[in-house]
Amino acid sequence: MPSPAPTALPGIAERLSRMIRIPTVSAEFATRGAAPFEEFIALLAELYPLAHAALELERHADLSLLYRWRGRADADPVVLMGHYDVVPADTADGWTYPAFEGRIADGLVHGRGALDDKGSVATVMGAVENLLAAGFTPARDVYLAFGADEEMRSLGADATSRALHERGVTPWLVLDEGGAVIDAPLPGVEGTAAMVGVGEKGVLTLVLTARGSGGHASAPPDMTAIRRIAQAVDRLDASTFRARTPAAVSRMIGSLAVRARGVARLAYRILSALPWLNARVFAAMGGEPAALVRTTVAATMVAGGTAGNVLPAHASATLNLRIALGETVESTIERVVRRIDDPEIDVTIVQGSDPSPESPVDGGPFALISQAVAASYPDASTVPYIMMQASDSRFYHRYSPAVYRFSPLFMNAAQRATIHGVDEAVSIDSLERGELFYRHLLQSLG
Repeated sequence: MPSPAPTALPGIAERLSRMIRIPTVSAEFATRGAAPFEEFIALLAELYPLAHAALELERHADLSLLYRWRGRADADPVVLMGHYDVVPADTADGWTYPAFEGRIADGLVHGRGALDDKGSVATVMGAVENLLAAGFTPARDVYLAFGADEEMRSLGADATSRALHERGVTPWLVLDEGGAVIDAPLPGVEGTAAMVGVGEKGVLTLVLTARGSGGHASAPPDMTAIRRIAQAVDRLDASTFRARTPAAVSRMIGSLAVRARGVARLAYRILSALPWLNARVFAAMGGEPAALVRTTVAATMVAGGTAGNVLPAHASATLNLRIALGETVESTIERVVRRIDDPEIDVTIVQGSDPSPESPVDGGPFALISQAVAASYPDASTVPYIMMQASDSRFYHRYSPAVYRFSPLFMNAAQRATIHGVDEAVSIDSLERGELFYRHLLQSLG
């Protein structure tokens, strides 16, 4: 049995506030340089002195961090992940408080990275510091892997995972950001749910390019470069990819049906038992439900032209695709090319990664996560799902069979909308519960 949990050190909100004040914006690295990242690394050493005295620290891809906490036994380790880089924020967009001030107000810590993902880093490091203060040593090795470029290319996570693999390290459990504790997980479902990603969709970025004869816009040809690109994008509508329900989504619906009421309970039970029907229903709903059951495609950037009266010689569109489990980068590109059906369109791959396999929900790692949820959020049920965003953990499923994506922070719908948006904030209560989650998880390792 694990020893009683130590009392958490006060000040987790203040520590996160100081983290937020450092603008570790990976998209602005070319202009800001490494200085903010080095400042953040130094701040971690200041805020968590026991961890930096007891754990071994190394860097990968220059700025991504890997801490090793040696355990009592030579067993496969646990890897707890997060990232400390953030996306850009412009106060002119309407932030209530400056994005990099780290304001503490109304029971919340405000600022860019509060939820994504410095809040998670603060809870992990806080748990380790508290356990070290209590004289605790984990049952097995624990690695803390914090990326510096998750919002860009995740080169740090790739390098870190490869380094561990080359050393013969096969993690027993990998836990990264992903799902959260949410309310109203599906229409008609009551209470809160800890949504644990047991897999994640693949990511693919394509650029479509069309060339045409430039000239004066007063006498345009029937098919200009811009029209050809517009036509191609229009053909890639919501029906481009077939809908199908992964096993994890069926389990998710079955788990949530228990908390549904009336007709909703019966409906969710039927949908969980009939994946083919669920795929059709979720696809018809659009939005997040549809994204759970099929590959999505969205045009995110278009370019072409230099003047209002000049026909461009070429035009392009950038596509962001999230690949459903069961498909591949190769099959997705083939489908895009067939759907466009235009040999005059060039398709260029910018980057791509296949979706992950589904991690098991019937073994020790998932049970451990469920126990830690019960300790920190007693009213929440632990529910598996498929993560639609990309995370650093996608590099670890190549080497570990048990990779999960969950941030032990409560996020209502309004808070989730602030991730990569305006007025990002996390509650202090949520931070304290998240720190308790990691303490319980580490103390319960076998």
